[in-house]
Amino acid sequence: MAATKVESSSSSSSSAPPTRIMIAVNQSSLKGYPVPSISSRGAFEWTLSKIVRDNVAGFRILLLHVQVPDEDGFDDMDSIYASPSDFKAMKRRDRIRGLHLLEYFVEHCHKIGVGCEAWVKKGDPKDVILSEIKRVHPDFLVVGKRGLGPFQKVFVGTVSEFCVKHAECPVISIQRKAEDAPQDPVDD
Repeated sequence: MAATKVESSSSSSSSAPPTRIMIAVNQSSLKGYPVPSISSRGAFEWTLSKIVRDNVAGFRILLLHVQVPDEDGFDDMDSIYASPSDFKAMKRRDRIRGLHLLEYFVEHCHKIGVGCEAWVKKGDPKDVILSEIKRVHPDFLVVGKRGLGPFQKVFVGTVSEFCVKHAECPVISIQRKAEDAPQDPVDD
């Protein structure tokens, strides 16, 4: 899996290393790239307002976006491409989309002065998030939660619940606000 990484740093005069908070983010299912989902934007904003607060030097935000490839690998394409350069262009387009999504979060971190790292991976979000936790060893993980009912969970599944049960670090799951929820709770 190829990863694309973006870094932003803040100056820290403290000798203690900053607390490393991984936040898993994804795109809106309603608006697509580069718009963050309601849940991931809420988890990010909650983290900044309730944990980081004014102590920007005491924290480093680790932003992970997992792109989920289509089963057929053609991501909403209605035709098959015929040359190797066409496939390279598709991969480049996907990488750019992921970077545009992360740009929202990185710019906000930079604006308030908290250090951050951001990267894109491809695969099943549940597996990739757990793998990245093992690789980078964050102090804890923050994920957004849509608040699906039991019937919807069976068909959609929830990354947040999976991470709470299986991650090798503490996990904070942030429920999206009722007033932010779209008409269909599966949408985000």
